[in-house]
Amino acid sequence: MNKILTVIVNIYITASIVIGAETKSITKVNPTPSFFTTIQDSTMDIDETRNRFPAILKDAKLLMSEVMISDFNRDTLEVAYILSKIFELLMEADQIGDMNLEDKEEFDRFNRTFTELYTHNLATVQSIDAPVMAEKLRTVISESFEIEMGETKFTVVEDRDGHLPLVRTKQVDQYINYFQTKGRKQFQIWLERYDKYKGLILPILKEHEMPQEFMYLAMIESGLNPKAYSKAKASGMWQFIYSTGKKYGLDRDWYKDERRDPEKATHAACMYLKDLYKQFDNWYLAIAAYNCGSGRVMRASKIHQTYDFWQMHSLPRETRNYIPYFLSAAIIARSPEAYGFTIPKNIQPFRYETIELEKSADIAVLARVVGVKPKVLRDYNPELRQSATPTEPGYQLKLPLGKKDDFINAWNAIPEEERFAPQFVVHRVRYGESLWTISKKYNVSIHDLAAVNKIRNRNKVRVGQKLNVPLKGGRIWGNGENGGPPGYAKKIYRVKRGDTLGQIAENFGTRASKIRRWNNMKYGSHLIHPGQKLVIWVK
Repeated sequence: MNKILTVIVNIYITASIVIGAETKSITKVNPTPSFFTTIQDSTMDIDETRNRFPAILKDAKLLMSEVMISDFNRDTLEVAYILSKIFELLMEADQIGDMNLEDKEEFDRFNRTFTELYTHNLATVQSIDAPVMAEKLRTVISESFEIEMGETKFTVVEDRDGHLPLVRTKQVDQYINYFQTKGRKQFQIWLERYDKYKGLILPILKEHEMPQEFMYLAMIESGLNPKAYSKAKASGMWQFIYSTGKKYGLDRDWYKDERRDPEKATHAACMYLKDLYKQFDNWYLAIAAYNCGSGRVMRASKIHQTYDFWQMHSLPRETRNYIPYFLSAAIIARSPEAYGFTIPKNIQPFRYETIELEKSADIAVLARVVGVKPKVLRDYNPELRQSATPTEPGYQLKLPLGKKDDFINAWNAIPEEERFAPQFVVHRVRYGESLWTISKKYNVSIHDLAAVNKIRNRNKVRVGQKLNVPLKGGRIWGNGENGGPPGYAKKIYRVKRGDTLGQIAENFGTRASKIRRWNNMKYGSHLIHPGQKLVIWVK
């Protein structure tokens, strides 16, 4: 065991050196102590004239080290939770704007190390439905096979008007065989999600007069997971990056990310794919452009003087693999039993009804009124990024089918002050104040403060400027004296039969490691019993 721990520590330090130290620092000082010094540095030491990117990346590095430790202890829920937080930070960095050369180099180093970590080195990712699984599977397959372009022999499986032409080639058969063997478990999950979401997605494709096979594109992009992430900072079922999503009407702010909304994102994907088809007049090239960008496909077309995808040798390897990968998924999914898969049964379709909210409301309160767990309500509203709905009036909250009437009656019976939700106070910047000092004053995250006010550069706060500060009311904040972290409120939870630390942490939007620390429980100890009281600090 000691040897294993030594290996983990060495990996931890090595990864930290790669992602945490600038090139100059590595050559001049001992990298190990410099990294741990970085961890202990106060945020006050960060140069206020620089943008928020270094602080965001620093948080991402620390979370990555927690992922490694949690993975070593086989804490699967913890790994999934921290991975989602890292991708949240990377997507936030994507919106800051252009990086300077130093930041870009450091980001690229982190991205390479992080991608290698979750793609090849996290054992627990294999046993959970993590938001990175679809990309991980695609990466593994892409590295396993090399698609040979040129005179391709193929068998037509389907070629009807209004449908995408499906063909089988030697490479497509390789992917089909992979899904039947090593990738069987994950593909079976995708088939179950297909049954869950087809009632939502197929009618939208029909509305846009799109081939129904495009649902399989979402399948290989995200595994039909609305909360999927990628190393390219793409999010949602259709894997939109921020700029493309914004172009097609998908908003992202402090409260919500509409790239995760299955309905809105599907409409946006249809518009995007139609634009690509207008450009190339070829569905295969449109799909290739969806993967690598229209510019690369256009250049490849000019180089090879053809619009035949199978002749474009100069396309990136991932894109050359992408079309056969898509075709294999489409061919299997249209008749799963013929390829040894079980047709999912008793899958609850994603059907919902909506209620319009006039004000911001807390997810925990809403879930209690609906009569479901907060996680269930979040699954119906995957676009929500915070523990509350947006402050703008008119937000359409999705509820499980059949819950609307009961919800309205119960919601109207709750006193206004008990519909707890984050509120804002206006702070006027004074001389000598910075985002950091203001965030400490109100016990809020500097990232949240900057995001709410759409501040890209921390040196742009000026004297007299009005800032909206997100606050919660009606609770006592944690501080150093009462043992709670700043920005958190204390709760006492009584353990019920069947509870686990991971489940409790997920329900309260925190992590099992924090609950252990707050209750003086040793890491690896999962021994909790019904009736036991746990101190939980809720953000």
